[in-house]
Amino acid sequence: MAYIIAVSTQDDGIRATNQDFIRYDQVEKRQSYHLAETAGDEAFDDDFVIRTCDLGSPTFSHDLGEALREIGFAILSGHGIDPALYDEAETKIEEMFGRLGLEEKLRYRAQRHGSVNQGYFPIKETSNMHPDLVEGWVFCRRAFEGGDFWPLVEYREFFRQIVAAHERLILPVMQALLQYLGCDPHLYDAKLTGTNFGLRLNYYPPMSVEDVASGAARLLGHEDVDLFTFLPAPRTEGLQILNRRNMKWIRVAAPRGTIILNTGDYMQRISNDVFPSTTHRVSKPRNPSHRGAARVSFPMAIYVWEDEMLEVLPCIPNPKYPPVKAIEFHTSITSKFYGDGYAVKA
Repeated sequence: MAYIIAVSTQDDGIRATNQDFIRYDQVEKRQSYHLAETAGDEAFDDDFVIRTCDLGSPTFSHDLGEALREIGFAILSGHGIDPALYDEAETKIEEMFGRLGLEEKLRYRAQRHGSVNQGYFPIKETSNMHPDLVEGWVFCRRAFEGGDFWPLVEYREFFRQIVAAHERLILPVMQALLQYLGCDPHLYDAKLTGTNFGLRLNYYPPMSVEDVASGAARLLGHEDVDLFTFLPAPRTEGLQILNRRNMKWIRVAAPRGTIILNTGDYMQRISNDVFPSTTHRVSKPRNPSHRGAARVSFPMAIYVWEDEMLEVLPCIPNPKYPPVKAIEFHTSITSKFYGDGYAVKA
């Protein structure tokens, strides 16, 4: 069963705010923002600089912890992944979405597998909240271990390289964050070895005059549900994050070959709000001539398996949140995107 709501129900999403859907959230989110960028009603922070953290630095744990504590985002350098692999991935994504017809894509329409809504999302149907101007395709670990999840097997074999490269970063990042918090840095080693993830291939087609006039975003404002997300730096402008301290938006421009890292709801929950799940969105480029070009991205969200318990880390006093099973936590939040029937009660 697919959990997609008809586009006609999204008409008000262009004007909606996150507070219209706050009942679904499982961590504290006091910020209020429009899901799409609203002309003349936005403030931007052009002075804030997102910290760059070198994985090879002896101060990596401190640098990363401070960056994420401050705003929930960091730029990773020194990760050892060849930028040419990322360049090839961008080419493969454009090729994949352009090569397949809509009828073939719809054979793989998104369905829930465990916690993750895996499969193809048509344009304007990433969620039932807002008509996003993006096509997406999500693959979790199950898609790389068998089953009929890929329209063409060569794409599975190529993107397996991206997954393997990012998997090598999961434990170093988690260990650094645990160390920063004063916990046993190996506390999550077993949970995050062979854990689940969601690799999302995003294709943002060229924007028409009508698209621009509609007020729809390329991707609505949201917070990720995961522990953290690896996003290889996109070439095309659009990613913006919300600075909760002044409620201004920051336009993110990261160097080629770096990885943009952000924390999600899982991490905010287990860190007792130390590391925020930070709001971000993809808006249209400021330069009108760039709106006629396609944009691609391929974030990889890191989860724990559905039967794991999410609980505030033992090194953090005065926990605000009770333990909860991951599948209940995850699907309760994401039911705001896919409909109330998506939620699973553990």
